[in-house]
Amino acid sequence: MSGLLTFLRVCLLALVALSPQWVLAADNDSTQQNDAPPKVNASVELPKMQKVLDKIKQQVSGETNDSKLNTLNDLALELSGDADALMQSIIPQRAQLQAQLAVLGPAPKPDSGVKETAEVTSKRNKLENQKAKMDDQIKQAEAIKSGAINLSTQIVNLRRDALKTQLALNAGSIFGPRFWSPMFNTQSDDSSKISDFVDELATTAALSWEPGWRFGTVLWLLCAGLVATLGRRYLEEFLAWVGIHHLPEGRLRRSFLAAATAVTTLAAVVLAFNFLDLAFTRHDEVVDEVRNFADKLVGLSVLCGLIAGLGRAFLSTRRPSWRLPNISNEVALALKPYPPLTAALVFIFQTLEIFNSSANTSVGTTIFANGMTALLIGATALSISMRTNRVRRRMQQEGNQPEAKSTLVGLIQMALTLIGVAIMIALVIGYITLARFLSYELIWMGIVFGSFYILSQLVADGCESLFSTNNTSGKRIQASLNIDERHLGQVAAVLGAIGKTVLVLAAAMALLNGTFGSSTPIELVQKAIEFWGGKGLESLNIVPAHMLNALICMVVGIWVLRSVKRWLEHDFLPKTMMDKGMRVSLITLFSNIGFVLVILMTLSIMGLQWNKLAWIVSALSVGIGFGLQEIVKNFISGLILLTERPVKVGDLVSISGIEGDIRRINVRATEIQLSDKSTVIVPNSQLISQNVRNATMGNAQGVATITLTFPLDIDPQQVRQLLLDVYNDNERILENPEPSVAFKDLTSTGIVMSVTGNVASPRQVGGAKSDLLFDILTRLRKEGVMLSAPQTMIIERKHGQMVLKDAPEE
Repeated sequence: MSGLLTFLRVCLLALVALSPQWVLAADNDSTQQNDAPPKVNASVELPKMQKVLDKIKQQVSGETNDSKLNTLNDLALELSGDADALMQSIIPQRAQLQAQLAVLGPAPKPDSGVKETAEVTSKRNKLENQKAKMDDQIKQAEAIKSGAINLSTQIVNLRRDALKTQLALNAGSIFGPRFWSPMFNTQSDDSSKISDFVDELATTAALSWEPGWRFGTVLWLLCAGLVATLGRRYLEEFLAWVGIHHLPEGRLRRSFLAAATAVTTLAAVVLAFNFLDLAFTRHDEVVDEVRNFADKLVGLSVLCGLIAGLGRAFLSTRRPSWRLPNISNEVALALKPYPPLTAALVFIFQTLEIFNSSANTSVGTTIFANGMTALLIGATALSISMRTNRVRRRMQQEGNQPEAKSTLVGLIQMALTLIGVAIMIALVIGYITLARFLSYELIWMGIVFGSFYILSQLVADGCESLFSTNNTSGKRIQASLNIDERHLGQVAAVLGAIGKTVLVLAAAMALLNGTFGSSTPIELVQKAIEFWGGKGLESLNIVPAHMLNALICMVVGIWVLRSVKRWLEHDFLPKTMMDKGMRVSLITLFSNIGFVLVILMTLSIMGLQWNKLAWIVSALSVGIGFGLQEIVKNFISGLILLTERPVKVGDLVSISGIEGDIRRINVRATEIQLSDKSTVIVPNSQLISQNVRNATMGNAQGVATITLTFPLDIDPQQVRQLLLDVYNDNERILENPEPSVAFKDLTSTGIVMSVTGNVASPRQVGGAKSDLLFDILTRLRKEGVMLSAPQTMIIERKHGQMVLKDAPEE
């Protein structure tokens, strides 16, 4: 028996060894069962969340430190997300209870005569109580979520007010002893705080070099060094190889390489700092202050990596021919040291600020660090501007023409110089916090605008290359969908515009929500929803801030409107099947409506309430009745011309003895160009109310008709054939319909014949008739056929009698 059991045990072990996937599946099942998230007890969690919300409110009421307020803001947002998740978990349970109640049905009425069992009544009451309890829980969770969001908004407002207060404080000039006092003040306890925190950092480093942890520390340090040097270089080379060999020829390669350079630099810097973090803080005994300090340094590495990566992408000193912006090689080489220098300055001084915050140093030490940060960053900004100008002047002196600097580049360089000067002035007069704010906002705007430029170029080039029939992707899309090349161009233009629009919104959000921004994403979304719903448009008051916002809105709106108009005119509409007149009409109508919307939006932001504009409407009514009726009539007529299109741009029209081509249909009048290139301005109302001859409407052909009178003794058939031959030999006369000769009249003066032929356009009638007359007269004289001359009657008196005699007119 024991031998049989031993044999069965061996077989079982062999079966298990041959089928490890069974064991793995069983382990996975058990793991999934063990890892299944437990049900959340809302009755327990909601009171906890309410206590957390009350505790955050209590801490916010007495807190002034910006970093602590930022932490409390994160806690409030996290609490809002937890409350929402809890509410979403209760809703399905409530729906299940509702379904069960629907199965039981409503309770019978007392007078219905229907009785139900006590068990059904008890079950219904129990389900209704549970449903009412869940309704209360959902309301409580919604209240906690709303309270957390409102608290986050209040914290943001507190941080903004604190920032304004700090910016308005004068901490002393950098040339004064008050600014440099932290370096010589021995009474402050900052030295002990700094020493204590340095000891904690030293202890953390010592923990990482313990015998059991030393090998891992060396390994992580080695990985950080390799990633920051060889990893970045070879990854960039690989992406460059991919762009050259696998991307189609064109601008996409340049934008892809620029984006790849920025991304590889960013990834190398961030990974290196993460490896350094793992090397020193992976020990369990590391204190929380040091962990927070290291985590903030890792977050700072993203900012520094972006600065260095965008700078390398813009300058592209290793591949000048692939440089994305129009920068000469001399200027790029001169600016090469500045991106890593700026990244290093930001990292060093941000590390000092994080260190001061972690060590909880005094205000004087913090202001000293902020002042040194602003001083070096402002000096770097001025140095970049001055060095660029110096290199360009040297190139001009050497006879090398520098690159043509666009208006946008000039504005950026001017802004860089002005902000650098403002930082220096603020440091000199003592506004240290303002100088530090300007310096970091300058860097943040540079990061945002640089990222936007590279990504917008990448999106536009990617869409154009993806749908181009010159590339494999475009050919495959065209073959798969069986669509015209023009439609692919339209899709590329639309997708490119959508991508740039998304990037513009993202850049605006980043500028408003930057390191020192004035709004959070939640606050911006709430304002956008309220504005979309119309809240505030009726109750705005006219204040200077609102007027400034209205002015900014008008400028931005007009710029966006003109940009969209140029895009429609040059990129999108030319790729459609619309004729030129239809395109011009659509662009004009879009411009008119867009300007009206911009004006209405500007008035709304300014604070003008529509219910208080009755006096304006009354004044306009009186004005229209007396003096503005013609303007309004022409305006309405212009809209009718653009929509109904009885005449369009390019048509040959005749009105009131004026004949010419329509060049433009404006809001008030229409421009008609005559044959002598002069322009007649015709009010739109005349084109609506008067008889207008449109010679080109419906692609009408022109008719060239010539009427001639011949003597009575000619051969009509010979003359008819001669005229037909002249018309048939002329290149402008169409073959279909064929030219024809009509016998118009037979008079005492001769035979009247009319020859008619069609030309492609009414504009060719004048030139065609001139050529035909030359040919007809030449052939008639060659064949000896004369035209009939007008007869005159001469009365002579001969021998006292009157004699009538016809004589040809000379």
